[in-house]
Amino acid sequence: MFKETPNFPPGKAIVFEGPGKPFRTIEGNIFLDKESILVRNRYTTLCGSDIHTFCGHRKEPDEVVLGHEIAGDILWLPQEETVKDMRGETVAIGDRVTWSIFAVPPGIEAPRLDLPQKSEQLFKYGHAQASTHDLFNGGLADYCVLRPNTAFLKISPEIPLKVAATISCAHATVAGALRVAGDIAGKSVLVFGAGLLGISCVSMCREAGAKWVGLIDNDEVRLGWGPKFGADEIFTFAKNNDDGRFAWPDADLVFDMTGHPEAMKAGVESLALGGSAIWIGAVFPAAPVPVDAQLIVRRVLGIKGLHNYNYDDFLNAAIFIENNYRKYPFEQLVEKEFTLNEVDNAFRYATESKPVRVGVAIN
Repeated sequence: MFKETPNFPPGKAIVFEGPGKPFRTIEGNIFLDKESILVRNRYTTLCGSDIHTFCGHRKEPDEVVLGHEIAGDILWLPQEETVKDMRGETVAIGDRVTWSIFAVPPGIEAPRLDLPQKSEQLFKYGHAQASTHDLFNGGLADYCVLRPNTAFLKISPEIPLKVAATISCAHATVAGALRVAGDIAGKSVLVFGAGLLGISCVSMCREAGAKWVGLIDNDEVRLGWGPKFGADEIFTFAKNNDDGRFAWPDADLVFDMTGHPEAMKAGVESLALGGSAIWIGAVFPAAPVPVDAQLIVRRVLGIKGLHNYNYDDFLNAAIFIENNYRKYPFEQLVEKEFTLNEVDNAFRYATESKPVRVGVAIN
């Protein structure tokens, strides 16, 4: 499928070989086919799923170039073709882009138009086996080869790289969560989890016209970001009222970004009449969530889930960041930055210090 491209120098990729093992640096040549787009990676942020893989909570191939929150600059485009991004804007060499976490292989039909991320044989950047002919398929490398059917967007170089990188996972996933939730305007909202997903959700709900937004977490340092991103109130999960009731009020919408059964249970129990819980964080095996079926029925509640996002969500996330990256301090959420040669240290810091995000500056 791919042919070696001698016009570009070899690049470096950082390969993850399993929990507890050091990362391995590999140099390799670039292989492209006639429909590929070559990007020089500029910045990658370490998503929560990268950390879960590093810690052994989720399984990836034995050798994988992690990283799927990426921004970079186009180095090569299919020759003699006018290439446009998903907004219909013509792109050129040198343009800055970010791209979806997934690519639907040519000839594969999505199970539903709104669920392309659940297509058969789906390719996912930062989650695929690395090989000699397909080494540059993740964020922790000098390059990334964009496959056919990858949704990508040209973005302004004025957007800080550490913010642009997070569009393609965290913000796109949250945009999908708001789509699933429906109309936010005038609603009261609770967000469980003050990581980047939860903080992004707070700001998106605020911009969508929510009447009231509360943020809940056990980490008081992370909770401190809440008011800066539009939260009306913040709550420590462990501090409930003496009468057994939660310290926070009921809400029309509850977003769970934690994946923890106790938090998801509390979220459902915090719903007002006719409310809905949207579960985003449960992406690896955990204990079952004990749900009171009578509560669901009598209070006419709903539970919805979302894994990854679709094309509209990706576009809406980019638009949200373009409109709001100056309004909210997203850049500050990347609390520490490393180089590509310091990936071991980056993951160690991420697991031990638990910042909202760690960044890896590449070129």
